[in-house]
Order: sequence, then C-alpha cells, then structure tokens
Amino acid sequence: MRRQAELIVVVAFAAFASIYVVAGSPLALAAFGVQAAFARRRSWWLVALQAALAYASVLLYGSSVGILGFVGGSLLLTSLWPLALAVVASAALLGPADPVISMILISLVVYGLTRMIDRIEEVNAARLSLAVAAAAEERLRIAAELSTGLGRALSTIAGGARTGIPDVETARQALAEARAAAASYRAMSLAPEMTTAKAMLTAAGVTVDVRMGHTEPLGPAGALLAAVLREAVTEIVRRRTATTCLIETLTEPLAGGDTVRLRVSNDGARTAGDESLGDLPAQVEAAGGTLTVGLAGNASMTVEATLPTTRPPGRPARDSALSMALLAAVLVGFSAKALLLAGSLWPAGLLAVIVVMQLRSVEGRHPVALSIMAVLTFAPIPLFGQAWLGVAGFLAGPVLLAFSWAVALPLVAAVVTVVATAGVLLGLPVPLTVNYAISTLVTGLAVYGLLRLAQLARELRESRDGLARAAVLEERLRAARDLHDLLGHTLAAILLKCELARRLDAERARKELDDVLTMTERAREDLRTVSGEHGELSLTAEAESARSVLAAAGIEAVLDLGHDRLGREVDTTLGIVLREAVTNVLRHSSAGRCTITTSVRDGAVRLSVRNDGVRSSQGRRGSAGIGNLTTRLAALDGRLAVVREHDWFELTATVPTQSWVPV
Repeated sequence: MRRQAELIVVVAFAAFASIYVVAGSPLALAAFGVQAAFARRRSWWLVALQAALAYASVLLYGSSVGILGFVGGSLLLTSLWPLALAVVASAALLGPADPVISMILISLVVYGLTRMIDRIEEVNAARLSLAVAAAAEERLRIAAELSTGLGRALSTIAGGARTGIPDVETARQALAEARAAAASYRAMSLAPEMTTAKAMLTAAGVTVDVRMGHTEPLGPAGALLAAVLREAVTEIVRRRTATTCLIETLTEPLAGGDTVRLRVSNDGARTAGDESLGDLPAQVEAAGGTLTVGLAGNASMTVEATLPTTRPPGRPARDSALSMALLAAVLVGFSAKALLLAGSLWPAGLLAVIVVMQLRSVEGRHPVALSIMAVLTFAPIPLFGQAWLGVAGFLAGPVLLAFSWAVALPLVAAVVTVVATAGVLLGLPVPLTVNYAISTLVTGLAVYGLLRLAQLARELRESRDGLARAAVLEERLRAARDLHDLLGHTLAAILLKCELARRLDAERARKELDDVLTMTERAREDLRTVSGEHGELSLTAEAESARSVLAAAGIEAVLDLGHDRLGREVDTTLGIVLREAVTNVLRHSSAGRCTITTSVRDGAVRLSVRNDGVRSSQGRRGSAGIGNLTTRLAALDGRLAVVREHDWFELTATVPTQSWVPV
C-alpha cells in the first residue's frame, strides 16, 4: 500500500513540476527529482539542494515563484519549519500575488501528501504490534478470569481429597463453569460453527458449499446464529436424505449497525415445516430478528435467520481530518486565485458551493452531485471568462475518485479538452491556454491525491483494528477449544472419581482420592495451558489415564498402542483427541467396552477409539468437540472420521508422519 501511496505522490509532484518545465525552466525537472527523493529520505542537504534549484529557476530562468512551494513544503516537514515563512516572504518580494498564492498552495500539497505517506507507514508498522498486544491483553484477561473461579475450585477439591472428603459439589460446579466459559468464548464467533457443520455434513456424505460473507466477531448475535446452524445441520444429518447443502452468511448495512443473515439450504426435504428448531424462533424474535423455514423456488429446504448486530464505535479519523483541512485550504486558495483574476467578489457564492460539495463528498461522488459540479464548472465560463477556467480542476479530482481508471482518464481528458477549447474560444494566447489545461490536471491530481491517501490511511487503520479484533477472537477460540478439550475432560474425570469415592469404603476411597489429587495437578497444568502458557501432552500417558477413568466408570478398557515416539505437536494433538473421545464415551453412551488403538502405517499415525453402547441414532446437538478436533488436526494436515455401526461408534484421527516434529 505504501508503493501505491508513493506513486500517487510522485504523479502529483510531477504534475506540479510540469507547469514550470513547460514554462521554460529545465531546473524544475531537477527540483521534482529532489522532491521525490525527499519524500523517501528526509535530509537537510536535500532541502538545501532543492532551495538552490528553485531559486535559480526563479532568478536565472524567470520561473514563477510558485516553484518555491517545493521548498516551503519540504521545510514544513522538518524541524526548520519556521523558515517556510521566510520562503513565503521571499516569494512575495520576487513575484505578484497570484504566483505567491500558488507557492503557498504547493507547499501545503507537498506537506499534506508527504505527511500522509508517513502516516500510512506508521499505521502499517503498528498493525502487527497492536494485534500481538491485543492478543496478550485478552490472554491475561482470560487467565485472571479462569484463575479466580476454576483455580479456587481446584484448590478446594484438592484440599478435600487430602482430608479424605470427596467434594462432589465443587467438582460439579467447576465442570459447569468450565463448559459455560468455553461456550461464552465461542459465542463471539459463528465461523467455528460453520467449520463444525461442514465436518459433520461431509462425514454424513453430504456435499457442502460454505460461503462466509460476515465479519467476526458477531457477539451475542453470533451465539444465536450458531445455535440455529447447529439445529439445522443436526436435522439434515438425522434425516439422511440430503445430498447437497449450502451454508452462507450475508451482511447488510442498517442504521446503527448491520444485519447478518444466515441461510442453510439442502435438497433433502420433501415438505416444508419439518425442521425441528425448538424455541429458537422465539429467541431470534426476542433478539429483534426473524427465523423462517420453507421450501425455496428450487425445491430446496431453507432455514434463514436474520439478526441485527451492533457496530463497534468508530475511532476519530485524524488522518481524514488532516486531509480535509489541507483540502479546504487548497480549494480556498484556488478560489482566491480565481477571484483575484476576476477582479470581483460576486462569483464567490458559486465557488463556495463547489468547495462545500467537495468537502461533503469525500467518500466518492454520486452521479447527481457530479452532474451539478459539472454544470457549475462549465456553465459560468461565458459569464466569467478566463477567471473561471481554473475551476475545472475541482471537477477533475472527484472524477478520478468516483470512477475506475478506464472510465476516469477519458473523462478527465474530456475536462481538459473543454478547458483548452474554451481558452481558444476566449482568444487566450496559446501558452496561457496550455497553462490552464495543465493546471486543470494538476489541481485534479492534488485533490485526488489528498483524498485518496486519506482513504488509504483509513483502510490501513481499519485493517489494523480488524487484525487486532481477529487476534482477540482467535485467542478466545483457542481458550474455548482448550477449555473444552483439555480442562473439561480433566474436570469430568475428577467429578467421576469424587462421585465414586463417595460410594466406596474408606480404604478404597483413599485410592480414588489419591487419583483426584493427581488429576487436580493435571487440571492446574491444563488451566495454565488454557491461559496461554505452553503445554504438552503425551498420547501414551493419556491412554493410561483413559484406562483408569474408563475403569472407574465400569467400562472395560482395552489398549493396543502401536506407536513409538511422536513429535511434540502430534503427541499433544492426538492426546487431546483421545481426551475428547473418552469424554464423549462417558457422557454420550452406555458403553461396556472401549478399545483404544494406535498404529503407524503408510506414512501416517492413526488413533482409533471404538466403543459400544451408543444410545440413540439422533445426532448430538450443540457439540463443539468435533469442530475443535477438526481444526486442531487440520493444522497438522490431519483428518478426523467418525463411523457408527449399529450400537458401536468409532472415532479415528489420522496425522501424516511429515507433520512430526523430532524430539
């Protein structure tokens, strides 16, 4: 983006210099080269060289004192800026009022364009550091939030285990708190639910097309839309009649915010109204949105939810303010030149209208506004003559902003041609006519440059803020995944052990409570991992832990581990997969037997968890686990597969060996 900004500035500087080159000063070309170099590298000797070239052009070649504007603009960018006043004074001594005004205007344009490049560079440099700082701040907030509640609960549970008291209530409360925290962190985003939905549908043999047209985070609206998406996808999987599905989101502007629309369409429904969405329509309506279910024109079943979201408060646009102030000064200056040439103040009213339209239309030009500006630019020429020819530059700048280059350049060429033709019809000398034509282009480029650079700076600032928001969002999603996959499993195992210990005699309960103490230490480690600290897991250790937890629940656990040493990333990720799989066995089945198998074959390591006792053919609603695991495995080029056969369920994770990190 800096290169684009520099190109705009160089073109504008070249346009100014061309006026003096055409007027017969070869030194103006050298002054332009020095100005372009100064825009990239600030050095006092460049200003001195520029001053020598500009004054020599005035004194030796009779150039207009307007060329001194290059020197004045450069001085404004340095600590020697008070000397710019001396340059203005010298211009007033060497030339008439009209060129002196031009000199001041050029100084302002040079300062403004160059300063905008500096601002773009500053914003660009701050983007990454701001994102890192935002993520770190969010990590600290999450750590403090979790440590206050879950950290205290773990200490209470460990204290009870040491004294031989299984604290079931605290364990249950801690597990509920962890799940609620994970849900709240995920609630800021709809994107992970779209990933989960795609994984579920693909596993069910449905071809999925996902089109995300919204910007994260969505806040409470994202949580509600995620719930709608989960219910709609669960119904599609349950019916098993769909072959294709389209999931898309759209954002539409709305006063005070935006409207986000979620649409889920599939070809598996035969009649409308068979979607089971529970109380979601009432929730969506209470949130100010709408939820509809029906058959579309192509006979596909469509679930569509629309909810309002709140725009984040905008930041003060300092860059735009600077640009607007400079643009106002430039427009007023050119208007003053026109009035000076006209020798009358009564055209000031029309000029004021044009200036106001310029300042009110900085975000592009509506065709009606451009048409009005065109009429005000050309219609008064027969009345005011030569004095009004300079106004055409005010039209050239907006045209460059409003249209693509393919359209804008011919239009600007037409504006310049009209000015040149008017000069001929008015009987102006050829050099003066050429000067007006070139000035029209120069003024247009100056206006375009100031506004376009402000747009670039604003785009970068928005991109920077968006990057920071994305970093915070990613940190929340990471915390939600770790809460669900790591700490949630450990807390569930602690609760199971506490409940078991409460039903056993003192001697056998002591053994279970010793396991609780070990698990609370592991939970503290998991809590540190959730809070952003580095954490590692061992697949082998997790398998042994899983055997213990399953046995405590009365489930026969069979281990068949065929892997050897794994890289840290693979070991940790597969350990997390195993935790989630075992948690699901405990929560969502009445299993009597569970087999955990690992193997290395065909350049990949494979983990399989197979259990009996599947309770229902209906898909589990609201699960974040599959989406979390899919995301984690995808980072290692791995994949997740689930298979159900009668009352048996098998989850398989496969990671290629090239993803391993040597230990």
